[in-house]
Amino acid sequence: MSLPTPATRTETDSLGSLEIPADAYWGVHTARALENFPVSQRPISVYRDLVRGLAMVKQASARANRDIGALDPERADLIDRASLRVIDGEFHDQFVVGVVQGGAGTSTNMNANEVITNIALEMAGREKGDYAYLSPIDHTNRSQSTNDVYPTAIKVGLGLDLQTLLDELGLLRASFLAKAVEFHDVLKVGRTQLQDAVPMTLGQEFHGFATTLGEDLERLGENASLLYEINMGATAIGTGITTHPDYRASVVRHLREITGLDLSSAVDLVESTSDTGAFMSFSSSLKRNAIKLSKISNDLRLLSSGPQAGFGEINLPPRQAGSSIMPGKVNPVIPEVVNQVAFAVAGADLTVTMAVEGGQLQLNAFEPIIAHSIFQSITWMRRAMRTLRVNCIDGITANHERLGAMVGSSVGVVTALTPFIGYAAAAALAKTALLTHRNVGDLVVEAGLMSREEVDKQLSPARLSGLQAITAAIPIVRPDVDEDAAR
Repeated sequence: MSLPTPATRTETDSLGSLEIPADAYWGVHTARALENFPVSQRPISVYRDLVRGLAMVKQASARANRDIGALDPERADLIDRASLRVIDGEFHDQFVVGVVQGGAGTSTNMNANEVITNIALEMAGREKGDYAYLSPIDHTNRSQSTNDVYPTAIKVGLGLDLQTLLDELGLLRASFLAKAVEFHDVLKVGRTQLQDAVPMTLGQEFHGFATTLGEDLERLGENASLLYEINMGATAIGTGITTHPDYRASVVRHLREITGLDLSSAVDLVESTSDTGAFMSFSSSLKRNAIKLSKISNDLRLLSSGPQAGFGEINLPPRQAGSSIMPGKVNPVIPEVVNQVAFAVAGADLTVTMAVEGGQLQLNAFEPIIAHSIFQSITWMRRAMRTLRVNCIDGITANHERLGAMVGSSVGVVTALTPFIGYAAAAALAKTALLTHRNVGDLVVEAGLMSREEVDKQLSPARLSGLQAITAAIPIVRPDVDEDAAR
């Protein structure tokens, strides 16, 4: 008769022994973290690229340790292959420690060490917890410290995660550009300070949205490059204690190959271990992008407001019923959720700033909240961009009739005639048009200031929107006009 499989295994650290679930790939250090940090109720596995970054660092270290003779080829190969399985997406559910934790990331590093070690032990045909053969600390963590592993893994993870954000941002920009083409000839009234200004096209407005997002594609990439200076080989405080002289160059070389990122070793490992300014710069660029998206969302809500008593210039796709009491009401829910994501990103950026400032002496203990804040911002922004594109921008239509009516009655068009009739006459005519609700072009012709042909030419959509430049003035029929004459 076979004996029942035990439900737990016993693991021991410097504080004593704990019972670990027999099927768990994590061990005693992770178990203590689960007891100590039930704060966020969010495991590090929610950030997939952070887990992949950790595994990539462990894989690179195993290869470097093999190269310099710090690990025998058999153990190095086991750690290498186990790490690859995590990189490829296996065992992520075993990365269970909370993203917000004390200890400067030690719990996260040990979670990775234990999971990768036990995967490797299983691959070698051994029992989980057989650390006499393969140890999470002596082998998987060889030549390393949390203080170089953790910030490097964060940087690698952010580099991987950023690409998906940039891809989504590029798609969103393309959607705005497509609408710019679709609305190329749709004339509308521009506004400054929420007051009527000069005419423009709806296409120009949407092209402006696309351009500002395109600028952020560049800025995000520039600030991401600051993350690619890493401190592997620094170990505890930057002095490289416990490492072989050749480890530093070897591990960076292998990590570059594994990640495909343009990583380089910091010039001063002591400085790099204590300074987290690169995270602050990158977080700031995320905030910039989020605030721009929020401003665009504000504009979309204004332009679609109404539909009867508001601007009503564009129609957003109706996504859901907008009220539990008012029948037929539909709200701009997609721009609203983008606004809220932007608020959260701005708050996360302040958290990162305070955490960067809070570092002391040779280490910043607050990198866990830095990592959580930035990864959450990227994740939420990527999802917000996608829903904005798919559920809003791609389905926007123009309210052509209303736009045409507003341009036709707008006194702002008189600005286009000031080169020909002068500012004073234009101001008088604008005042008359407001009082009488008459068409500005008709008043100009009646006052004898311009012919109908020239008025129509200068008030054409191409001229009003600036798509066709005014190259020369036409003769002024009468040099000035007073209000009585204009009437």
